[in-house]
Amino acid sequence: MLKVSVAYDTKYGNTKLVAENIVSGLKEAKELDVAISDVDKFDIDGVADFDAILIGAPNRFGRPARKISKFIDKLGKLDLEGKQVAVFDTYLGKDFEKAVKKMEGRINDKTSLQIITPGLSIRVEGMKGPVTEGELHKSKEFGKKIAIQLMK
Repeated sequence: MLKVSVAYDTKYGNTKLVAENIVSGLKEAKELDVAISDVDKFDIDGVADFDAILIGAPNRFGRPARKISKFIDKLGKLDLEGKQVAVFDTYLGKDFEKAVKKMEGRINDKTSLQIITPGLSIRVEGMKGPVTEGELHKSKEFGKKIAIQLMK
């Protein structure tokens, strides 16, 4: 059974909500064992036990939250050859995919992780949310898409 971990940072709960919906999509594939954790509680020493890790961050002024950047840097110090990764963010205004692209770039620069699929960017209505109507279903579909990719 493949093991997937979803690690996220959240300030107002929007990125956590997206992460939970991604997990819901992943769990539709019965062959996946899925764990979810706030990045502050993530056991970095256990990351090698997973086949894939999904990383989510709120967009902070066009960048991923600092905790996520530091988390990616920590992953870069581990031997994760053969492991896969995907990223997602929540954004406000015109920052569509800005944090996603920066996370993907950092992953490529600092780690041996292989990106499964292009990242997901979910729009929120205000600094505290909520997630824009019609956006949340994309996160569940993202989870399903990743499950399919992993099972190939």
